[in-house]
Amino acid sequence: MRQLFAPGADALLRLALLTFAACLAALPVVGAGLVRSSYVTGVGVAPAQPVPFSHKHHAGELKIDCRYCHTTVETQATAGLPPTQTCMTCHSQIWSGSDMLEPVRASYAKDQPLVWTRLNKLPGYVYYNHAVHVTNGIGCSTCHGSVTDMQLTYRANAFEMSFCLDCHRNPEKYVRPKDQILNMTWSPPANQATLGPDLVRQYHIRGGERLTECGICHR
Repeated sequence: MRQLFAPGADALLRLALLTFAACLAALPVVGAGLVRSSYVTGVGVAPAQPVPFSHKHHAGELKIDCRYCHTTVETQATAGLPPTQTCMTCHSQIWSGSDMLEPVRASYAKDQPLVWTRLNKLPGYVYYNHAVHVTNGIGCSTCHGSVTDMQLTYRANAFEMSFCLDCHRNPEKYVRPKDQILNMTWSPPANQATLGPDLVRQYHIRGGERLTECGICHR
């Protein structure tokens, strides 16, 4: 009687089954990696903007205070974006004929705001207040990275829920003196283990269970 399968068919079937099982086992790992990749999160990616604004040049090299443009960072929920008039206070005098700044001049002439591509956007079900954080010892670089080193601005963190909870559960690890809030190169000093709890008490931060209540971020 003629055989239905070739002599090596059994081995091929076993190999196919093993390959399928391996792919199935790797699927969650690949999926988790994809979700956390810059392709999905946008971390480290500088999107195209109407003007290639450089935080490194303005805030880093020229040392322009962050609050010159982000005027409401200490008082309101959003840090605020500067109107074109703010740009023109300097660029009506400096690089006033630059082709690169033509969109700025056009925006000013037409009295229409520049439309920037937003980098950091939280889901609608998340409440975040810049003023609350900045005035309670959380520096800008904690969330936004070393902006003064960014030639083109990119998102420094994915802002997943675990990112926020790490700080809300242990604020003493992240708080800093208020005169260091705008310091983009700040890192916890050697005495943070004692300084942090002191600052938490000084700022009246109620950590632990209070800061991890759902209603703190989801209102």
